[in-house]
Amino acid sequence: MHTVHRIGAVLLGLVLWAFGVLGLLRGLDFFTTSGQPVLGLSSNGLLAVISLVAGAVLIGCAAWGGRQASTVTTFIGVLFLLSGLVHLAVLNSPWNLLAFRLPNVFFSLVAGLVLLCTGLYGRLSGGLPPDNPYRREHPMRTRRPDPEEQLADARGGEPDEDEQRYREAEIAMGEGHPTPEQTQIVLRDQARRRAVERARARRRTEGGRA
Repeated sequence: MHTVHRIGAVLLGLVLWAFGVLGLLRGLDFFTTSGQPVLGLSSNGLLAVISLVAGAVLIGCAAWGGRQASTVTTFIGVLFLLSGLVHLAVLNSPWNLLAFRLPNVFFSLVAGLVLLCTGLYGRLSGGLPPDNPYRREHPMRTRRPDPEEQLADARGGEPDEDEQRYREAEIAMGEGHPTPEQTQIVLRDQARRRAVERARARRRTEGGRA
C-alpha cells in the first residue's frame, strides 16, 4: 500500500521537475500571462518554479515514508484540482498569473484526481484487511480488541491448530515466501473478517435507526 503512495508521488514529481526545468531553460518571463509552450502546456517562469517546488516536495515525501507520501500526495492533489477550477475561471484575464491555457486546466484536473486517488489508496477503501495500519488506528478499532485478541479470548488464550497455521501463513506472507496453501488460508481469513465487520457495522446502523 505504501509502495503505491511512494511510487505515485515520485512519478508525478519527476513529471513536474521535467516541466519546470524545461521552462526555466527556455528563459520564460516570470509574470507573463501569455506563456510559452512546454511539453504541450503553457508556462511562464513562475509556473516553472512552482512545478519544481511541488515536484521536490512529492519526491522528498516519497523518500521520507509511505504515510507522509500518502498525506502530502492527497493534499497536493486537492491543490491541483482547485488550481484547475480557479484557472478555468480566469483564463484570458489579467488574473491568469500562471499563464494557464485550457490544456493546463485539463492536466491540472486529471493530475489532481490521480494524486487524490493515489494518496487515499488503502485509507478510505471499504473492506480494509485487518493488518491495514489506517484501519488499526481508526477510533472505533482502538475501542475494541483486534480480531486476533477476540479469537484468543474465545479460545482461552491459547491458539488451536488452525490458528497456529494461520499465524504461520501470515508470517510467510509478510516475509514474501508463502506457499499457495498459506496464501489461500490468509485470503479466506481476511474475507471472513471482512464479512464479520460488515455484519457488525450493519447491526450498529440498524440499532442506531431504532
